[in-house]
Order: sequence, then structure tokens, then C-alpha cells
Amino acid sequence: MSQTSIERLRDYLGQLPPQSKALLMREFERAIERGEDLAVANFVLEELRKIVRGADDDNQPRTDDPARLAFRALEPFLIESSQTPRPGQIRRGSLASVWQWLVRDGIPEQAREFDTALAGLRGAGSSTEIHNLVRKLQVAAADAIAKITHPEPGVDRQRAMSRVGPPATVEDLPGIGAVLKNREALDVFNGKLTSHLRVFGDSQVSSMLAALNVPALQTPVLLPFALSLIMQHLSAPWQIIRLALKVAGSDDEIKVAATPFGVTVTMAIHDLAQVAADMRSEIKRGHFVNVSEHLKTIHDGVRGLRTELDLRNDSPWGKQLASIRVDISNSLKSEIESVPGRVRRLLRQRPDKDISVGSKLDQLEIDEAAALIDFVAICRTYASELAINEMTLRTYSDLQQYVEKSTEALVQALRGADARVRPFRQMQVQAAIRFCEVLFGRDYASLMSRAAESAMVVVERKPARAG
Repeated sequence: MSQTSIERLRDYLGQLPPQSKALLMREFERAIERGEDLAVANFVLEELRKIVRGADDDNQPRTDDPARLAFRALEPFLIESSQTPRPGQIRRGSLASVWQWLVRDGIPEQAREFDTALAGLRGAGSSTEIHNLVRKLQVAAADAIAKITHPEPGVDRQRAMSRVGPPATVEDLPGIGAVLKNREALDVFNGKLTSHLRVFGDSQVSSMLAALNVPALQTPVLLPFALSLIMQHLSAPWQIIRLALKVAGSDDEIKVAATPFGVTVTMAIHDLAQVAADMRSEIKRGHFVNVSEHLKTIHDGVRGLRTELDLRNDSPWGKQLASIRVDISNSLKSEIESVPGRVRRLLRQRPDKDISVGSKLDQLEIDEAAALIDFVAICRTYASELAINEMTLRTYSDLQQYVEKSTEALVQALRGADARVRPFRQMQVQAAIRFCEVLFGRDYASLMSRAAESAMVVVERKPARAG
């Protein structure tokens, strides 16, 4: 694989959502255990690990780490510790504390036996032997977790749980135990999922409900993890609520919430809130590359939930959805309203006496302004559902009127500009034409570009005629 191909692969993997990265890692790890396409699988897996861990110097194979082998079944459900987990998610940072507790107090003998047996199998053991060894440890770990999450009478549960780790880790413990205990059921269920569910209509919903009709997957703790696997395959994850609507046989939120699948609504709203938080963070850093995708996800999700569910404004779900819309409106408002001012600073036609020799526009500021204009245009597409309609339409209209008039005026000023101010005027015209392309399209921008070229020809001929 050439260096260029490697870089393209890294760029592609780096742009994947965290859940997709986790899903890919799990599938490639399974391929390695089965002995399939080892060269490709190992290469892609190591690139994914570097991206996820953010360290390029970690070259230790993951299959050599007992903790990673034991917790491999948890990979599709892991999130960064800085995030707040929803049902069906586990903080990645909790795993280290849980493993230390297992080795120290939970299953110390089994952990030592596992490490010794694994060392004997490295390089010589079959994938089946490794699988059986890992499975034995996972069952023992799940049993140990069950003993402290559901202790026998007389056992101080609070004290036992505190030995595992901080409160966040304790919160994750039941989910960790449930996934480890029911790894086979989750693996079988995941194998029934198609790689990508572009459509989640009645037939797909019925098929998923049939696949979920397994006692092990129906428990309140494990069901959200099975649902998380479905969400990772959906092109529109919010559509997971259709399972609850089907089970409830109604769109009334009270009836939906009364079913075990009511948790799907909580999961969908939480994920939309997380997308909104990610977008706010990127906007604050001045990164607008993913804003269009984030806005579409939030817009479609909010509209889908409001359309398919009969939500009351004063219900918990209704308030959470309204909060997302308010947060989006507040986070976008200041950015949207700042754009006309930034454009005016660049295109303002200054008097000749205020332009010194060598005056220039900041190219970075031009790039940022163009990105912000595009940002406003994107917001306009999704404005109505996100409670920013009036503000966005007004700002976009103001930008169109100002940029159109300014571009024409700047081109006209270029015709009579003397040699001292001409380079600066030309830079302003070029910036204005770039903004025109964002606002009016390439054809109009080309038209103004030809007008600017004609103006420059007039300027260049003027001294010749005077002579």
C-alpha cells in the first residue's frame, strides 16, 4: 500500500463517528481470531487504535493485552469518559478500574490462570482455544460483577461497590456485567444485522423485533445494548423509536413509554443532544466542516420525533426535545448574527487616502468569512425545525443585498483606481466574487469575475491613451 493510500485510509477512518470506529475494530478483531485476511485486518486495526487512542507510538498488538481481550465484547458500546452515557453505552475509562478490581478482588485466581494460559497460547494457540479461554474469563468476570451488584443478604453493597472505582465506574458496572455474561446472544443478534440499514420501514422493524425475541436480550439492562447495535447500522439512528411504536401499537408517548422499548426514545433524544453538543464545540473552535452534517442529523431527528411521536410539551421527552432546539438556537444565533459585520469589514469601500501602499486583506479572514457565509446558507436549509428561521432568513437576505451591491461598487471603483490603491481594490473584488459564489452560485460569480477583468483592462489602457 502506497503512502498516499495509507494517508487516504487514515483520513477516512479519522472522519468516522466513534460508534462506527468501535464497530469496525470489533469486526476486524474477530477476523483476526478466525485467521481471515490477517495482513489487511491487522493493518486497519492498528490504524483505528492509533486514531481512537490518539497515540501513534502504541504498537503493541491488542490481542496480547489480557484486559483488552476480556473486554473486547464491550467495544461497540464504549464512549469517551468526557461524555455522559445513555442506556446501552459504557465509559471507556471505566474499564481500567474494573479490570484492576477483577484482578485484585473479583477473580484474582481466574485472572492469573488466564494470563498464564494466554502466554502459553501466543503464537501457537488456535483461535478456538483463545476464544474459549476468553469466554471462560468473561463468564467468571460477569459472575463476580453480579455478586456485588446483587449481593447476598448481609453484604454491604455500597462498600463492595466502592472498592471497584469512582461513582462513574459503579454506574457502568451492571452494563459491563450484562454484556460479558450475554456475549453469545449479542454476537448472534449482531450477525443478523445487515451492514447498513438505509430504510427502516415496517418489514425491517418486524424483522428486528423477531430477532430481539430472545429472553437474554429482553432484560432491562441488556436490551439497550442490543438496540445500540441496531442504531449503529441505521442511516438515521433516531428511527430506532419505530420499534417502540410498533410494540405499543400507538404513537402516544404514554403508551410508548409503558413498553420496554420506550427506552429507544430516551436513546434517540440523548444522541441528538450529543450531536448538538459536538456541533457547539466545533463552532466555538471555528470548525465548520461538519456543521452541515450535524445540522441535518439534528433537523431530521427532531422533525422525525415530533412527527412520529405524539409528544406533550410538558412531558420529560417533550422538554428534552425543546431543550435541544433552544440550545441549537442559542449556539447558532451569535455566530449567524456576526457574519454580516465580518463581511462588511472586508468589503467596505475605503477612501483612497486610507489605503496605504502594501495594504492587504487577511487571507485567513477571507476564508473564515466565506465559511461563515456558507454556514448561514446551511442553517437556512434547516432553520424552521431548529427555531432559528426568522433570524437566519433575515441575515441571509442582508448578506445577499450587501454583497451584491458591494461587488458592483468595488468593480466600478476598480475602473478608476490609480496604481497605488489598485492591488488592494483588486483583493477586495476577488474576496467579493468568492462570497458571490457562495451566495448566488458559480454563474453569477463568473459574470462578476469577467466584469472585474474588463475593469482592469480599462485601467491598464488609460495611461496609454493619456500619453
